[in-house]
Amino acid sequence: MRKRSPFLTHLLSLPSLGASALAAGLLLAVGTAWPATAGPSHPAGANVPAAVADSAPGKPVTVSEGWSIPWGLSWLPDGSALLTERDTFKVFSLTQDGKKKEVGKVPEVVTTGGEGGLLSIAVSPKWKSDHHVFVMHTAKEGNRIARLTYQDGKLSDYTVLVKGIKKNTYHNGGRIKFGPDGLLYATTGEAQTPDLAQDKKSLNGKVLRMTPDGKPAPGNPFGNLVYSYGHRNPQGLTWDAQGRLWEAEFGNAKYDELNLIESGKNYGWPVCEGTCSDDGMTNPKRQWPVKDASPSAVTYADGALYMAALRGQRLWRIPVDGTTAGTPKAYYTKDYGRLRTVEAVPGTKALWLTTTNADNNGDGGAGSDKVFRIDLK
Repeated sequence: MRKRSPFLTHLLSLPSLGASALAAGLLLAVGTAWPATAGPSHPAGANVPAAVADSAPGKPVTVSEGWSIPWGLSWLPDGSALLTERDTFKVFSLTQDGKKKEVGKVPEVVTTGGEGGLLSIAVSPKWKSDHHVFVMHTAKEGNRIARLTYQDGKLSDYTVLVKGIKKNTYHNGGRIKFGPDGLLYATTGEAQTPDLAQDKKSLNGKVLRMTPDGKPAPGNPFGNLVYSYGHRNPQGLTWDAQGRLWEAEFGNAKYDELNLIESGKNYGWPVCEGTCSDDGMTNPKRQWPVKDASPSAVTYADGALYMAALRGQRLWRIPVDGTTAGTPKAYYTKDYGRLRTVEAVPGTKALWLTTTNADNNGDGGAGSDKVFRIDLK
């Protein structure tokens, strides 16, 4: 394996980043609190909790119930969150004390009868000035990334930024997040067409990186939106305290993966599933039998990665030390059903965790899903 380049070196190489943006980005990566008077790009560094590698998740406490496939979750500066429902195409706000409000329905969304629909959501790092939120969803012609304005409690001004991401019943990927560099990252599935994952010109089976207007980010390795390739159906993205990018990915029949993502690297699919010795392939940092994981979201908090498992019906905690992923430990196995999205609560030692038992593979009907809070102790 080739030596990995530090993420900080990459940030410093980007011509669009100044010192203040870099500092703000690194603070965001460790889960800084956002003051009510400032947007996410102006974190309060004094509130960063110290990493404690041996902390563990406590008992989940219900924040809100009555949901139907809550898929995406992104924080607003006031500590509330925006959540999407995959099959209703609706976006809701949810406060820390459980007050839920529908704020809009995203236009031009369609289902695929499987895993498509309204997927994830990301609040702009410049929300205070632009009030923008971004969504990834399935449309008539394929999967899209779009921008809306969220102001006065309502969504408006739907604008398509990226088209041309092929869709299928399954393997649509769908996670979008802003990185500590202020750029927008997105995971795309290979749309049940494995060879697309190895095609650097295709947007499928990739981690994409773009500017907030949907253009290829400066320094992208192939001159397009593609940042890394060789992915099957990735749905999890997060950054650790040092700004390294981690990704969670559905395998086929053998292994699900936790990958450390670097620019231009090939992560193997369909040549490899899990660890292999083929030239040019980058191996996962951890892998699981698919029955134990089938991961959707991943987040970083308090010295560890937390990965939500659908088929595995458990929350995995994986301690990280530099580029090393330690021994995983499972929590809540089959206690709450299918676990879809997990996000660290900014400025606290806590997580929010959602179920999707109302989806096609769950045993609950409409309204059976919940949002939990988990304190790390």
